[in-house]
Amino acid sequence: MDFTVLGRGKAGRALAEAWGSRVSLVSREASPEGWILLAVPDAAIPEQAARFPGRCVHMSGSLHLEGVPCAHPLTSFDGEAQDWRGTPLGVSGPIPEIMSQAFAELGFLPFELPPELKALYHACAVLTSGHAATLWLGADRLLRESGIQLPGEGLLPLARATLRNIQQKGAAGRTGPFVRQDTGTIERDALALPEPWREIFLMLGHAPLGPSRE
Repeated sequence: MDFTVLGRGKAGRALAEAWGSRVSLVSREASPEGWILLAVPDAAIPEQAARFPGRCVHMSGSLHLEGVPCAHPLTSFDGEAQDWRGTPLGVSGPIPEIMSQAFAELGFLPFELPPELKALYHACAVLTSGHAATLWLGADRLLRESGIQLPGEGLLPLARATLRNIQQKGAAGRTGPFVRQDTGTIERDALALPEPWREIFLMLGHAPLGPSRE
């Protein structure tokens, strides 16, 4: 084995499946030899890293441990191998060449992530992934609870079109009443929402992203 993936969560299972026979996937209670990739929750990293001094790499995009290198894939894992070509890999500290090469072979693109910027970097990742998912799921639930049953794929085509526009045009791809400064529509929409969704709607709409007109 090239190295061991310790942790059977979604990230550990997905990466181990992609790497196949070159790695071993074990639970966090195991005590493997050689280099170890810690695929465990942030709260468990300090204890696990102390078990394998000088021969482990953790995967937390937020936590920095002095003397313990980090490789953070900027993606959302679902437990299965995917096409990760073009996905950033935040690297803090010198990770072993064997792991660096393994990530590169899956298409990850490494970049230097300064330890003092990790929390900001990870907060932005949460905004992009977890918070965006919460917004979409929350909007879907509000519609269903009101009795509106969207046909087909529901809100997903809108979400995909939005991401496509942003990918192609950047800030100019953002649309909607806040971009148009349509105060009448904004007020009506806000009043239709219950709290705390009304506050979230207005706060996000007025977030300082700079001028962009449709």
